[in-house]
Amino acid sequence: QVQLVESGGGLVQAGDSLRLSCAASERTFINYNMGWFRQAPGKEREFVAAINWRGATTTYADSVKDRFTISRDNAENTVYLQMNSLKPVDTAVYYCAAGGWLSADEYHYWGRGTQVTVSS
Repeated sequence: QVQLVESGGGLVQAGDSLRLSCAASERTFINYNMGWFRQAPGKEREFVAAINWRGATTTYADSVKDRFTISRDNAENTVYLQMNSLKPVDTAVYYCAAGGWLSADEYHYWGRGTQVTVSS
């Protein structure tokens, strides 16, 4: 069982940056592809970004491409989401997940989420 804990969310202004972190409890973290998803109020959870177990392959939702960067440090059991040029539409609870790729249904483990609020 992999436990995931997100951190780094907060309230920022449009155009600002934030870096989210997701710490995993188990060394087996290195075996999993990792993803970030987000859910805004009244909307379904949506894919944001994913990174493969080695960190060699990444993929992004079109809405965040060229603004967000996913990375991982397997030595620290941590995955990151660097978010630049934030917009109010990025406001959501952000979740990290382990074990899948593009679809939320593929993922085995989820964190509890961290709130990101972007004011205009």
